[in-house]
Amino acid sequence: LYASLLNGQSPPEKPKLIKCRSPGKETFTCWWEPGADGGLPTNYTLTYHKEGETLIHECPDYKTGGPNSCYFSKKYTSIWKMYVITVSAINQMGISSSDPLYVDVTYIVEPEPPMNLTLELKHPEDRKPYLWIKWSPPTLTDVKSGWFSIQYEIRLKPEKATDWETHFAPKLTQLKIFNLYPGQKYLVQIRCKPDHGYWSEWSPESSIQIPNDFPVKDTSMWIFVGVLSAVICLIMVWAVALKGYSMVTCILPPVPGPKIKGFDIHLLEISQPSRLVSVF
Repeated sequence: LYASLLNGQSPPEKPKLIKCRSPGKETFTCWWEPGADGGLPTNYTLTYHKEGETLIHECPDYKTGGPNSCYFSKKYTSIWKMYVITVSAINQMGISSSDPLYVDVTYIVEPEPPMNLTLELKHPEDRKPYLWIKWSPPTLTDVKSGWFSIQYEIRLKPEKATDWETHFAPKLTQLKIFNLYPGQKYLVQIRCKPDHGYWSEWSPESSIQIPNDFPVKDTSMWIFVGVLSAVICLIMVWAVALKGYSMVTCILPPVPGPKIKGFDIHLLEISQPSRLVSVF
């Protein structure tokens, strides 16, 4: 052992579990980062047990997920169960183990990007033209059965622009986009996220050329705004006029007619001056 230390050989450094990911709650993969190997050939072993159990299992598949990984097929995947996972590095000088990683498959879902992204310009006769965006869910997610709920985020921009315009489409697989700039080539991407878990990577870019005669503004919206504004103005004018009449009545009340003690105006109205004089 002393001679090995003089030659720069030592036990391996502690590895680090960096991530576990499931594409659709049915399988998952974990990756680790090796430490220094101590100058000696080093082997890595991943072991795990489920919370509440004492039986320790070794990784079932070190190849499918690539270097420094462990793949759990359907046979070894359970949801609503907590996995306690550890990686150990072993060489002739000793062994070092990572800190345990606690994994619930339900919360590590990161799906693949949506598929079959298609772009199409629509020109309905009685409505404004629009860009119709369609896509399909990732292949490894069971959306139709309700087992897997997923939402989508779409982003697009003119080819030479720097900022993206984003739209959300919960549980949909199509979207209509209006008010695009004529004569521009647009780039479109999409990603998705499960009810529990993480956003997927963005899909590859798709593009479409917008013709020069593509309408920019929705005139029907402005017509509606104009009509609404006119109605509001009429209501305000009516309210001001009604309030003004009430104020004049309050400030300048009607002047009462003259009254003389002992004078009966009713006798004057019926044209009987003799009785009027007799009163006096």
